[in-house]
Amino acid sequence: MAERLGAAPGVVAVPATHVPDTVVGLLGVLAAGGAYCPVDPAFPPQRRREMLTAAGCRTGVGTDPELGLEPVGLPRLADSHGDGPRRRPEPEQPAYLLFTSGSTGQPKPVVTPRRAISATVDSLRTLFGLTPEDRVLQFASLNWDTCFEEILPTLTTGAALVLDREAHSGSFPRFLRMIERERITVLDLPTAFWHELVLHLTEEGVTLPGRVRLVVIGGEAANPARIADWAALDTGRIRLLNTYGSTETTLITHAVDLHGPSGAARERAWAAGDRVPIGRALPHVRERIDERGELLIGGPAVALGYLGLPEATAARFTEDAEGERWFRTGDRVSRAPDGVLTHQGRLDGELKVRGIRVDPAEVEAHIGGHPGVHAVAVTGATVAGRSALVAYLVPRAGAAAGSLDAEVRAYLRDRVPGHLVPSRITVVPELVLTASGKIDRAASHRRHAAPPAAAPAHP
Repeated sequence: MAERLGAAPGVVAVPATHVPDTVVGLLGVLAAGGAYCPVDPAFPPQRRREMLTAAGCRTGVGTDPELGLEPVGLPRLADSHGDGPRRRPEPEQPAYLLFTSGSTGQPKPVVTPRRAISATVDSLRTLFGLTPEDRVLQFASLNWDTCFEEILPTLTTGAALVLDREAHSGSFPRFLRMIERERITVLDLPTAFWHELVLHLTEEGVTLPGRVRLVVIGGEAANPARIADWAALDTGRIRLLNTYGSTETTLITHAVDLHGPSGAARERAWAAGDRVPIGRALPHVRERIDERGELLIGGPAVALGYLGLPEATAARFTEDAEGERWFRTGDRVSRAPDGVLTHQGRLDGELKVRGIRVDPAEVEAHIGGHPGVHAVAVTGATVAGRSALVAYLVPRAGAAAGSLDAEVRAYLRDRVPGHLVPSRITVVPELVLTASGKIDRAASHRRHAAPPAAAPAHP
């Protein structure tokens, strides 16, 4: 693949699908000295064109000809004629471009340099305890950087990376049979998917196949009720590793074992309302907490910025008096005496209810502890002309959906002050997820909100 691309091919688009060819494209682009840019073929053509324009991409590996890129076909193994001499790319050269949401609605490409990949992958091999005997499932969307947590530490260790369609079948029994069949030892799962998996294991009275030794979760706050369910299963042999990071700081920056052989002993079981820690900084990470409680990340894993967006870059990437660059995460954290950080909410995600500042995640944590609740999204809305909380609940299997809203309201009133009880609680069949598997609060509200005249406000 690198031979076909030639030296320094620039930004190269690769279709992001769960097939080995995508990994070949990724590694070939990196070996050629280019920058990998994943593009999901399922995205609307206009969205893909906007991404490629923002990335300055002119070359594509097996991409749609309508995108106007210079096509490079995937080679067959027999096409290879050996590696010629190559100039080693510089550490500051881009390794990949990924997109995050922007306030303008246009693609916002994050440029990650090669030194960030080198530093992070080295830390992750140690964090995961990988050996050549491991078999790691490739589960994450190839549009997002979580997939690199699976691919790069695995292959640079000499372990096996497993791609299997059954991983995305939507059936937990098939998923578990696949893990058994493929002898998977390491799973890296979105927290929302892990929550559903734990419910399935609990309801069926089963556990993960015996070869699994490590489960990595991340992407959003872990529900303490699900951690309690997990601990009640036969999971003591499995490391449950909670992780934190952002695209702009390259994969994982913080991690902590929540349960298993490396987990710290707890004085009491996990309970509703507990905040689950995000962990300690990995060896390659520098961290600061400013006067507002915002977490800033420094060190070699900080991205170069947003391509072509100097103002957006300046707003989030800062430089101190010593010339060190820091990324402002927008996340408010607290530090325990043992150094472990706990997420305390987004600085920009809070709202005022009755004049009191409220983090919707706190309300979600409490509601998530109700035994009849499978998933929850809480957001702000205007009810009777005032800012209020609204909640959307997905019932757990067997729960009485018709009375769940009243049950949850009574449950909350017994546990939290009045300003943390949503003005409206609606039971819905499902919540809206983002492409990376996270709960999308705003989209869930748009889908399920009642017309204003029909929206009752409870005192």
